[in-house]
Amino acid sequence: MNLIIALIIGGIIGWLASIVMRTDAQQGILLNIVVGIIGSLLGGFLLGPLLGGGNLLSGAFDIMTLIVALLGAIILLAIVNLFRRGSVR
Repeated sequence: MNLIIALIIGGIIGWLASIVMRTDAQQGILLNIVVGIIGSLLGGFLLGPLLGGGNLLSGAFDIMTLIVALLGAIILLAIVNLFRRGSVR
């Protein structure tokens, strides 16, 4: 059950991150879910100890975990955008 909830919340987090990074029109719901889950893991491992949050897959659904997941997804989208811009030019 935690996995289903993590997928749903990961999709929402990925969608919010894509709105913040203005890449919402370039990606669909599947990429939003992937960005949300991977961004959550990235944020949970890198930013979690600094800010006191966990990751979505551990089952912790408090406000700090959601903020860390959003920050991780935004960082992941920024990295993806850097590689995308580099390969176009």
